Amino acid sequence: MTKRNSPVRNTQQRRHAIMQLLQDKGEVSVEQLVQLFDTSEVTIRKDLTALEINGFLVRRYGGAILMPKDFIDESQDENLSKRKMSIAKAAAERIKDHHRIIIDSGSTTAALIKQLNSKQGLVVMTNSLSVASELRSLENEPTLLMTGGTWDTRSESFQGKVAEQVLRSYDFDQLFIGADGIDLERGTTTFNELVGLSQVMAEVSREVIVMVESQKIGRKMPNLELNWAQIDVLVTDDLLSDKDKAVIERHHVEVIIAK
Repeated sequence: MTKRNSPVRNTQQRRHAIMQLLQDKGEVSVEQLVQLFDTSEVTIRKDLTALEINGFLVRRYGGAILMPKDFIDESQDENLSKRKMSIAKAAAERIKDHHRIIIDSGSTTAALIKQLNSKQGLVVMTNSLSVASELRSLENEPTLLMTGGTWDTRSESFQGKVAEQVLRSYDFDQLFIGADGIDLERGTTTFNELVGLSQVMAEVSREVIVMVESQKIGRKMPNLELNWAQIDVLVTDDLLSDKDKAVIERHHVEVIIAK
């Protein structure tokens, strides 16, 4: 007799599928989702509410739209920007002159760049054109390496096998990487299924440093990016609760609180 998936698993799969549909179409209707998943309006509305609470979509009458990128950027208030800068400053303190580092794409990791002017002889690899451009504007410009690869419009970065092969040609002292969400039990999570490059970045780096705002801690997403065993340090802001800090440290991860 074939076992059916548990209700929890079914819910996770359906919500993941809703997000994939939103990323493809930009918007969905409740009626469309009811027919697609052969379920009730009540269930779909619960799904949309849960996804909205986690900041992935915006509810509209009769359906939902994908959270616009410019809306996300505009909603980041001054306090959040300050927290990102404090995280970047704390992370940069771990970088020594002549270090070989990777800076992954993302707004939190990009904040690290302004902290690098005092560092001498850095070699920096990145998969982000915007990060590369900012690095070139530094007065104390580091040696810049690019992964190349296939351009992914969702993450606005290079991904794929070519990028992975380039990374494996080098070794690095540190990887600085962000996260869409932190699952306290599993590690960093994302809706993006392209996690292969992140895995390789971690493999070729002696120290893996995750930079993430505390509001993302506890936010679970379907795809595991890096598990706790692959992470050495997590840098976050001072809104992290003592309880969550203790859980992360139980995974043998050093937690740095940026003031």
